[in-house]
Amino acid sequence: MSGVHPADVPLAQARALVRRAVDKAEQLGLRGAIAVVGASGALVTASRLDHGGPGGMARARSKAWISATQQIPSSEHLQRMTTLPVPISTGFVTASPEALFPGAGGLPIRDAGGTVIGGISASGATVSPFLPAGVAPEVVSADGKPANPEDLLIAYAMGTPYVGQHGDDEARWKARFGDLVVSPEASLGMKPASPAAAQGELDWALALVDRVLAEAARQGLTISVAVVDRGGDPIQQDRMDGAVAGGVEVALATASAAARFGIPSEHLAAWYPADQLAALHPAPLLAAPGGLPIELDGQVVAGLGIGGAQPARCAALARDALTLAPSLPVPTSPAWPS
Repeated sequence: MSGVHPADVPLAQARALVRRAVDKAEQLGLRGAIAVVGASGALVTASRLDHGGPGGMARARSKAWISATQQIPSSEHLQRMTTLPVPISTGFVTASPEALFPGAGGLPIRDAGGTVIGGISASGATVSPFLPAGVAPEVVSADGKPANPEDLLIAYAMGTPYVGQHGDDEARWKARFGDLVVSPEASLGMKPASPAAAQGELDWALALVDRVLAEAARQGLTISVAVVDRGGDPIQQDRMDGAVAGGVEVALATASAAARFGIPSEHLAAWYPADQLAALHPAPLLAAPGGLPIELDGQVVAGLGIGGAQPARCAALARDALTLAPSLPVPTSPAWPS
């Protein structure tokens, strides 16, 4: 029966796509987040570059969800939404709450047979179709033609020819560079990017997540894990192959609860009524075992959350990971407080 049911893009493949996008983003001097969602609509992996700022991950995830589940570029979905009668477009968002941000930039991911197995997108502080200040024209051109940074990230990650999804590449080019022409040979937009080397916070979060994933595999658990900043915005999220979809939200909500209040997530219920907290801030909060705060020099800087297995086992797994964390590289990015 395994061939009957649609499959999500494997975590290893999704991670590789995101890492290529991170490499290209650093080359372009961009800060934001990249997300991959499976064909099921459940998140597979997502990474936020250092200084990416909050909110980008949610937008990237929404556009990736659209591309994965509607099986079209999110730019095509956006065109449909802007031409439909308002009751229909409103109804779509109501029925599909993960499609709250129907922006351009997301692409479906297909397997070797052409079946959609996921979607990928990027967004964030400076991840946009606009040309960054001081950017060299060679960097934002692809094969001798104007390009935009956001769509370059995704095309490069996917290894596909550049196709602008945001329109007006020519207009933005002329506004910045006038009639300047860059030869195909000199165009760097789709040329190889060196491995990202200035992502201290992200690399630290990835190393911590990898500790969790390795220990979960050793224990025979299939889980989801999230590392968030002190405001509850995700830095790194992963769902193991075969893990239940609901663990993604549990991991994020327990991590957010731990980071925002500086206590293990299961202690939150003793402090405040959960329904009242939910009305105060949009960050998800779950007062259940699985989330722990992460401190650096006595100050909460992040939160770790695990979901998808029995809550007590998730909490124990989080404790084990943080016990081992001192052997991880200490984050040196200015994104971390000194």
